[in-house]
Amino acid sequence: MSVEIHPSSVVSKNARISDGVSIGPFCVIESDVEIGSGTVLMSNVFIDNGSRIGSNVRIHPGVVVGTQPQDLKYAGQGTLAFVGDRTVLREYTTVNRGTVATGSTVVGSDCLLMAYSHVAHDCVVGNNVILANSVNLGGHVEIHDWGIVGGVTGIHQFTRVGTHSMIAGCSRIVQDVPPYTLAAREPLIIEGLNLIGLRRRGFTRETIKSIEEFYDILYVSQRNTTDALEYYESTVTSPIAEVKVIIDFIRSSKRGFCRRYVTRSA
Repeated sequence: MSVEIHPSSVVSKNARISDGVSIGPFCVIESDVEIGSGTVLMSNVFIDNGSRIGSNVRIHPGVVVGTQPQDLKYAGQGTLAFVGDRTVLREYTTVNRGTVATGSTVVGSDCLLMAYSHVAHDCVVGNNVILANSVNLGGHVEIHDWGIVGGVTGIHQFTRVGTHSMIAGCSRIVQDVPPYTLAAREPLIIEGLNLIGLRRRGFTRETIKSIEEFYDILYVSQRNTTDALEYYESTVTSPIAEVKVIIDFIRSSKRGFCRRYVTRSA
C-alpha cells in the first residue's frame, strides 16, 4: 500500500508515515511525527513535532495535534502527544503535547473527540472515551476508560473522571467523578449510577447491585469517607473487582470527589 499525499500539503521528508495513510489538501506534517497505517487526515490538519498518531485514526478538518502546551512554565523541551488506534478527532479538536512534568499527553484508542474539544498538556484520556462538542480539559486531567463527557463542559486541571462514568452537558468539573456514576447539575453532584451505560457494556445485575451497595454506604449512611471505607471493608471481606476500582479511586483522590447520591434500583 502506498501513502497518498495531496500536492498542496507540506510533509517533512523526516516524518515517519506508514503505508495506507491518506493526507488530504492543505495539511502540514512536521519532521518528528509518526503516523500509523490506514490513518486519514482529511484537510487543513496540522501535526506538530512530538506527535505519535496510531493506526486507522480519522482526523477531520482543522485538527491540531502536538503543539506546545499552554503552560507558562514550558521552555521548549521535547515532549510528546499520543493518539491511539481507531480514534476519531472531529473538526478543530486540539491536543497539546505534554510538559516535562510527565513528558506526554495521551489520547487512547477507540475514542471519539467531537468538534472543538481540547486536550491540554499532560492529560491522559483512556480508551473508548467520548468527549462531546467543546469539552475543554485543563492540564493533567484524567478521563478513565469508557468515560463520557457532555458538550460544553470544562474540567479543572488535575481532576479525574472515573471509568464508565457519564457527565451531563454544560457541566463544571472541579472535583473527581467516581467510577460508574452519572453526574449532573450545578454544582456537580452524583445523581446515581450510569445504569444505561453499565447495562449496555454487559455489567450483570449482581455486579451493578454490589456497586450500588458500596455507594449507599459511601453517600447515604451518614458516615464520613474514612469511616465508610472502613465499615465497608470490615463487612465485605472479598469485594468484587469493580468495587475495588472505586475504593482505589477514592483513596487516591487529591482534589476530593463529588458528593451526594440518589439511590436507584438496578
